[in-house]
Amino acid sequence: MKEQLLVGQTLAFTADPFAVPVADAARHSARGGVLLRDGVIADVGEADALRAAHPQVPVTDHGRGLILPGFVDAHMHYPQTGIVASWGKRLIDWLNLYTFPEEARLDDPAYAQEIAARSLDLALAHGTTTLCSYTTVAPHSVDAFFTAAEERGMRVVAGKTCMDRPETTPETLRDTARSAHDESAALIARWHGRGRAVYAISPRFSPTSTPEQLQALGALWADNPTCLMQTHISEQVDEIAWVRGLYPQARDYLDTYEAFGLLGERGVFGHAIHLEPRERARLRETGAGLVHCPTSNTFIGSGLFDMGGLMAEGQRIGLATDTGGGSSFSMLRTMAAAYEIGQLQGNALHPAQLLWLASEGSARVLHLAGRIGRLAPGAEADLVVLDLHSTLAIAQRAARAGDIWEAVFPTIMMGDDRAIAGVYVAGQQTRASSST
Repeated sequence: MKEQLLVGQTLAFTADPFAVPVADAARHSARGGVLLRDGVIADVGEADALRAAHPQVPVTDHGRGLILPGFVDAHMHYPQTGIVASWGKRLIDWLNLYTFPEEARLDDPAYAQEIAARSLDLALAHGTTTLCSYTTVAPHSVDAFFTAAEERGMRVVAGKTCMDRPETTPETLRDTARSAHDESAALIARWHGRGRAVYAISPRFSPTSTPEQLQALGALWADNPTCLMQTHISEQVDEIAWVRGLYPQARDYLDTYEAFGLLGERGVFGHAIHLEPRERARLRETGAGLVHCPTSNTFIGSGLFDMGGLMAEGQRIGLATDTGGGSSFSMLRTMAAAYEIGQLQGNALHPAQLLWLASEGSARVLHLAGRIGRLAPGAEADLVVLDLHSTLAIAQRAARAGDIWEAVFPTIMMGDDRAIAGVYVAGQQTRASSST
């Protein structure tokens, strides 16, 4: 049995801060402790009490560092790591100019392995311990990502990206309805539930799949109901017009998935900016998850996600970088962008709501609630420690804070990888910190 006690400030959510007052949703301790045992959180409480109860357990003291659940990035594209922050273009142009050429490079297994390792290491450097990622059409790109995550002990979600429509996809990145089904099925058998791996059946989006492929993937999901299904929906208005032209019989964008069995509780839909009333109602009825990608939405000019309205409807919502359409690997920057988009709509998200979206909210969307994204006994010990004084600008503002929310908000708005004082994956430290 391996035990360790982490000491510092702790912030644990006991309820959804979108559903109850913040004062009732979170518990802060200025000198708290988290007891880790064999990769799992065994206890959370006051540091002195935990030290007294476990006098033989080694202690890692993070001082004023704020111990939180590791961040959960619910939608990203690891193959696009190398093209993050590329200039210009809207979605369709972005795919053709940047995304597809870069994803074709991952036909080289060695390059896929290099990018998978780089993507996960960048995530960890920014305090993200779980990612839900697309890959490419090549099965070895899936193996590369899961293998790199397994080497780091990370819980991740991923799946083979499926695209077979000749008029919208380059030949180098095209599979078929049959190969998409069979290769995905083989990958599910190899990876789903192995260690900390979760498989997501992954049609890129309706414009790059034929009805035959969507039908095949719907059948695959029916045969593997514990898998997730991830895709994109209603990111840009010109994309929606594109879908209407390709699927003239569909009632709306969501119907292009629903008609083929690709709508359900374990569905994860990225972006969801320009939803029709029927789509919102059906997503809520089925319990599917929506993922807000704020830096991507502003960077590519997609629009403003309706966080207030969708939360009021009872939608399940997570937060994501959408690297590389998103312009940052940092979930802190992603939270800041979500705040800014909320402000444009008259909805000032509270720091508690932003932190919850980046942890338990995203974990719920990925059907991993209780396992990750929570500082509570029984959860897997994936943690991040924030330095709330990481730069002069942040420190001088935090010095004036009257409570934990005023102390953490400057780090949300101005923080970057310098604010990451420690990261733990399944209880194992991945960044340096002091021990006593």
